[in-house]
Amino acid sequence: MTTRFNPYLAFRDSARQAMEFYQSVFGGELTVSTFGDMNAAEDPSENDKVMHSMLTADNGFVLMASDTPKSMDYTPGTNFSLSLSGDDETVLRGYWEALSQDASVDLPLERAPWGDLFGMCTDRFGVSWMVSIGDEEG
Repeated sequence: MTTRFNPYLAFRDSARQAMEFYQSVFGGELTVSTFGDMNAAEDPSENDKVMHSMLTADNGFVLMASDTPKSMDYTPGTNFSLSLSGDDETVLRGYWEALSQDASVDLPLERAPWGDLFGMCTDRFGVSWMVSIGDEEG
């Protein structure tokens, strides 16, 4: 059986918008279940909030997310980053351009001391990203 690492993001009220944005960046199929769909809303005003969503991109990326109910603590994710790396510069630059649009660029995508192109940004939803582009020789 295969084990996969799947980042899971938490939002307060914008999981659907965030996941639709990530789908526009990575492509693929997005499934969304709301608290109302699962009869799991403690507060009826949260029926339309996302209980679970999963984006499965054509290239194998899997990203999951949900909205955090008002009854639970929520602190925007400053304690993690999602990393995209590889040697396909065209694809990775495309991801960087999309993710860094309307974002806070912490480190522009440029040549790093270790030789890769590397950049860091916090996207418009408060998620931290790192993009590292190496050469084919590794």
